[in-house]
Amino acid sequence: MTQGEQGGRGWSAVRKGKLSRLRFTSLRLRLVVVFGLVALTAAVSASGIAYWLNREAVLTRTQGAVLRDFEQEMQNRAGALPEHPSQDELQHTAGQMANSSQHFSVLLVAEDSNGKTVYGSSGGLSGFSLEAVPRSLRAAVNKKQDVSDSNKSPYHLYWQRVVDDGTPYLVAGTRVIGGGPTGYMLKSLEPEAKDLNSLAWSLGIATGLALIGAALLAQAAATTVLKPVHRLGIAARRLGEGKLDTRLRVSGTDELADLSRTFNLAAEALEKRVADMSARDDASRRFVADMSHELRTPLTAITAVTEVLEEELDSEAGSMDPMIEPAVRLVVSETRRLNSLVENLMEVTRFDAGTARLVLDDVDIADQITACIDARAWLDAVELDAERGIHSVLDPRRLDVILANLIGNALKHGGSPVRVSVRLEDESLVIAVRDHGPGIPEDVLPHVFDRFYKASASRPRSEGSGLGLSIALENAHIHGGEITAANSPDGGAVFTLRLPRDASELAEQGEKDKEDAS
Repeated sequence: MTQGEQGGRGWSAVRKGKLSRLRFTSLRLRLVVVFGLVALTAAVSASGIAYWLNREAVLTRTQGAVLRDFEQEMQNRAGALPEHPSQDELQHTAGQMANSSQHFSVLLVAEDSNGKTVYGSSGGLSGFSLEAVPRSLRAAVNKKQDVSDSNKSPYHLYWQRVVDDGTPYLVAGTRVIGGGPTGYMLKSLEPEAKDLNSLAWSLGIATGLALIGAALLAQAAATTVLKPVHRLGIAARRLGEGKLDTRLRVSGTDELADLSRTFNLAAEALEKRVADMSARDDASRRFVADMSHELRTPLTAITAVTEVLEEELDSEAGSMDPMIEPAVRLVVSETRRLNSLVENLMEVTRFDAGTARLVLDDVDIADQITACIDARAWLDAVELDAERGIHSVLDPRRLDVILANLIGNALKHGGSPVRVSVRLEDESLVIAVRDHGPGIPEDVLPHVFDRFYKASASRPRSEGSGLGLSIALENAHIHGGEITAANSPDGGAVFTLRLPRDASELAEQGEKDKEDAS
């Protein structure tokens, strides 16, 4: 691999690590999102309230000043006009009113001496016209109200805000009390709108900065809070991997420090408990191994004697006393059973101690199964469905142990004929052993591979030691395979053995792991 490729892969790993830390389900991202939402809500609320208050203040101040100036101009200048002014008089007065400090447009409407409606606009004929005034405002201005103690004037000043081509305007109107023209005013609020837009942009930028600051603060807080949690997660994974000496560094007096102390106490207790259990387990294994080994010497002598007795039983001379013949046969049978039990116990201790090894060879599966059946005189009770030429690299002795246990179990507890079929699935070798018996009860299926388990407690002497299927499963596991038990839909039980076609890589890896462990 080139240095560039290594650098690219390193950058990719760093990027993936950052993305994994920021995935939506992570506590870090959720803290950042919550902080951001709180900051956004607070900033938007504060900005909205500030904008609304400033908008009302600006518009109210501008509007009040314009309306006061317009009302004063109507009283001073429009009120000085005759009751029926001419158009020139209206035009001149409107121009004077428009030159006030607020610089609004003015439109005066009155009737001349001939009863004709005349108009005077501060902008001339092309200036402010009556069409620019909303109908509702005109109707309110021209509506005469009853004079009472609470209402001293029949006409009042009315105003309204309108928008024309995106520009806001303030429109107001009133009539001269005691007779005279009706006046309308138009004031552009564009400068105020620009000021408010600038204020909105400023508040938006402030909100964005507040959101960024909240995100940075949340990131810092999350880093501070989650760093001990991250260390705790790493320590928990190491503890789960079997590194029971893992401990956390405790600093501070907060809740996370208490959690770290609790973890250390739990890890210490677990290490002690596992050490005690391991010591008891080692002692138990040594006891079984020593007991099995010690039993072999007297068993050898007993076996030799039982073989002599068995020959005596099978001899034609019939010298054996008929009264003791049943006892002799029982001794022979139980001696064989004890021999089998001792061998099985020694095999189990090898698996438990991790000293079992594979001796691999290229095996023709059909020949291996035939040899297993023939060696145990099962040819008449077993049907074989296997094509010749199917080869696998495995331990032939351990395969023989597996097959002998599965087929023997089917013959003993199932029904003849027992059918053994072989097939290939991808890179796996599948051997199925099916009998024609009543099948396995559903409550027994989960326990068929348990050590010393017997489906019928009433027949403890004839059912073997209860280790055969367990040893078969261990031999499958050491090959990297598996054995499953089920009931066939057509009746009978089916034991399915799955093994890799080539167990050499697994064996090499196992040896390497043992060397690393040592």
